[in-house]
Amino acid sequence: MSEAIANPKRSTRDLEQTRARLEQWLAAKLPGARIAKLASPSGTGMSSETLLFEATWREAGAERAAPFVARVAPDPRDVPVFPNYDLAAQFGVMQIAARGGVPAPNVRWLELDPARIGSPFFLMDRVAGRVPPDIMPYPMGSWLSEASPSEQRALQDSTIAAIAKLHAIDLEKSGASFLEFPLPGATALHRHVENQRRFYDWMRQGRRYPVIESAFAWLDAHWPVDEGEAVISWGDSRIGNVLYDGFAPAAVLDWEMAAPGPRGLDLGWLVFLHAFFQMIARGAGLPGMPEFLRAADVSAEYARLTGQRIDLRWYEAYAGLRHAIIMARIQSRAVHFGEATWPADLDSTIPHRPLLEQMLAGSYWQ
Repeated sequence: MSEAIANPKRSTRDLEQTRARLEQWLAAKLPGARIAKLASPSGTGMSSETLLFEATWREAGAERAAPFVARVAPDPRDVPVFPNYDLAAQFGVMQIAARGGVPAPNVRWLELDPARIGSPFFLMDRVAGRVPPDIMPYPMGSWLSEASPSEQRALQDSTIAAIAKLHAIDLEKSGASFLEFPLPGATALHRHVENQRRFYDWMRQGRRYPVIESAFAWLDAHWPVDEGEAVISWGDSRIGNVLYDGFAPAAVLDWEMAAPGPRGLDLGWLVFLHAFFQMIARGAGLPGMPEFLRAADVSAEYARLTGQRIDLRWYEAYAGLRHAIIMARIQSRAVHFGEATWPADLDSTIPHRPLLEQMLAGSYWQ
């Protein structure tokens, strides 16, 4: 994997200028609010901006202080990963998830006027915890890879339990129908895949990626016989988007890919993203975590919790396709920032290409 892909530039935003503007905005919510410093974490995520800060203010004649997180839509000039960032939808689904018992952070305020700090944003309470890092990938030496097998299993199972709790929320009664894609398709899964086709067409900017197009054809040819009911899918359901208290989720983060869809969407993404990081670890000559988040174990635990046993193979391949589009877009960002150039073989910009090709050949699951 290239350095540009492994540690990409995320934003050109001026943090001090943003701090001053955010402080002015927050003072209208919390009298006398002050923000000493903004920080932008670099170990995880890159599709939108996350700003960490502590605010002080006056309340009932007393000095108060609390840590907050600002989730900020990316500046269009920074070549965003996704074509649209619906912060109102993220804000809404986090409220629904929290009411359903999922440990989503408490969201405070939503600001859609980009004039305030340069982009729309929302504020939420900051939750203490630790995250399995993306950079360097957690299987390559981290608090998680160095944990005992029983601790790793506890984290795995508690994460699956959080996903199962999300899936137990009634899609219609909860008011989550605003997540639906307004696209043609007979089922939620058909609309989900159609959204990915349009994402690919937007991302490629006239370029063609044969492995991605072959993956779309494979998915069409191997469509699930029984999709099951549509649930609220978290979307970016990987452990790098969870803050853990010990080895249990304290906060489930990053809801920008949430949408209605089958249960297998979240489980397939969970399993495949670990396989992606495990591939990187093995490529570096490290053992990684081969016993962690295996599809059979994830499926069995989810079935134990919900009574729903799901064949994850199609959903793993779909996760590989979705991640391929994202990684190709990240290459576009790297080229934009002068960190990379376009290779002759565009498929080579997809670091998990070997895994995806094995899936399409049918050998991945043998």
